[in-house]
Amino acid sequence: MASQLNRREFLCRTSAIGGLAAVAGASGLLGAETLSPIASTARDAPSLPVAIGRCQSYASDRLFGVLSGALDQIGGIRSLVAGKTVAVKLNLTGGPRWKLGGLPAFQTYHVHPQFVAATCAALHRAGAKRITILESGYSTKPLADVMAAGGWDIDAINRAGGGNVRWEDTRHKGSYRNYSRLKVPWGGYVYPAFDVNAAYEKNDVFVSIGKLKDHANAGVTMSVKNLFGMAPTSIYGDNYDGAGRAQVDEQTTSARGDTFHKGKRMPPGGAPQEVALNSSRQWSHRVPRVTADLFGARIPDLCLVDGIETNRGGEGPWIKGVQPVKPHLLFAGRNGVCTDSICTAAMGYDPAADHKQFPFMGDNHLKLLAEKQIGTNMVDAIEVRGLPLKKALFPFNPKHHEIGKPIFS
Repeated sequence: MASQLNRREFLCRTSAIGGLAAVAGASGLLGAETLSPIASTARDAPSLPVAIGRCQSYASDRLFGVLSGALDQIGGIRSLVAGKTVAVKLNLTGGPRWKLGGLPAFQTYHVHPQFVAATCAALHRAGAKRITILESGYSTKPLADVMAAGGWDIDAINRAGGGNVRWEDTRHKGSYRNYSRLKVPWGGYVYPAFDVNAAYEKNDVFVSIGKLKDHANAGVTMSVKNLFGMAPTSIYGDNYDGAGRAQVDEQTTSARGDTFHKGKRMPPGGAPQEVALNSSRQWSHRVPRVTADLFGARIPDLCLVDGIETNRGGEGPWIKGVQPVKPHLLFAGRNGVCTDSICTAAMGYDPAADHKQFPFMGDNHLKLLAEKQIGTNMVDAIEVRGLPLKKALFPFNPKHHEIGKPIFS
């Protein structure tokens, strides 16, 4: 509840000043007139093209055509997936039980099942040997059953993937005997490694499908923040034994607030511990850094973002003031930082904004990753293909509309 109130206050306080700063910042990015010392480091980070597609609906034929075109524009995926096993991490935060404006989760805060089906179809046609759908659920029931109850046509998704689609709930070990340990390449901002469901490691290709949204803690959430849900709640959830000690609970349906957001709970013994126990316990410091660490631990090979129908003002209807919107956009890229930076710019924000600058209430996780040379967050250093960025602009902060000043010149 505190983060909801803080974001609302933050938006009110910074909508004029912060909004204008974002406008000026984004305009400057395209003009490349000035660079901060940190930005020059980010500019040297790897850059790969990002494709933007305009898609008016989730109608299967239309969606598959736009998505396939976007994939072709970034070089195609046949050489990436042919003959290989593919793991696809979805953004299904909060589960499907919530509604926003009377609309189901998949029309607002979840990746849409038709988007998932189109992705599976594209992977199958490119020669993928097997596709595994991954997400940490909030139920002890099988993930596919939970989503079917939320209105998903699971059979249609399986058929789109050529009958070679399996579903894995990664909130625990699931179908695997042991967890896999994934190390953060730079040693970690908060954690040096994570123990995760082995499906994240035991697949040849990793795909992150995010949703184009604001986020109450991270500022924005797309393909990078999507990996926050990679950490199993069996280990990183708020699980305690009778003596109040952290424990592994394979049946948990809890969240990760005490561990990741607040730092009140260390992972149970045997799991990697924090790099520095005397580091800040503030969510504004921890959430962006844990996000960066998780992304670094399993960097996706392909990043897709569903922005056809979504919501603004937060990551889901539990955030006060969120509203359904229809940007009619989708994004595809091979570098998640580049992809999310273009998404952020399309939302009317500056992905290179300094820490604690609008829209980032806390530190900017895209900047943190750029500084580790994972990918650039400088808009003018990223080639945009397909729909031009100016035509894709869909400001998510209503105050940007009131300002009436164009984001890009």
